[in-house]
Amino acid sequence: MKTTKASIERFFSSPAFAVVGASADRKKFGNVVLRTMIEKEFTVYPVNPKQDSIEGRPCIPSVMELSPEVRSIITVVPPRVTEDTVAACVQKGITGIWMQPGSESTAAIAAAEAAGISVISPECILMFLEPVESVHALHRWFKKILGHYPA
Repeated sequence: MKTTKASIERFFSSPAFAVVGASADRKKFGNVVLRTMIEKEFTVYPVNPKQDSIEGRPCIPSVMELSPEVRSIITVVPPRVTEDTVAACVQKGITGIWMQPGSESTAAIAAAEAAGISVISPECILMFLEPVESVHALHRWFKKILGHYPA
C-alpha cells in the first residue's frame, strides 16, 4: 500500500466525512482533526458512543448509524478499535479510510484493502487540509524536501 496524490484526492471527494474517535477534550487529536475539518467547512460528523455532542455537533454512536453521504472516515482510535471499525465500514459501504498514525494496524489495512476500501496510512490528515497551518505546514515541507510526500 502506497499513499498517492490520487488516493488522497479520492478520499476528499466524499460529500461528507466522519471522525471515529472524536473527543470532547480539545487537547486530544480526535478533537483537533474534527475541529480543523469544521473550520475548513467540511461536512463532518463525530463518532463517539460515549458523548452526546462534540464541538456543537451531535455524536453518532457508530459507523453503522452514519448518513449514507459519508463515504470517507478518519480513525483516531487504538489499532484494535480501527480493526472493528473496518468491519463496520465494509458493511456500511464506506469507500475510504484515513488511519491516523498510531491508529493503523497491519490487520486493519489488510482487511480494508481486501474489501476494496481505499486506505491512507500513516500520513497525518492535517498535512493535507488546505490551507495547511502551523507545525503541519513545516512537517509537510520537510516531507516534500526529503521526497516522502505522496506524489
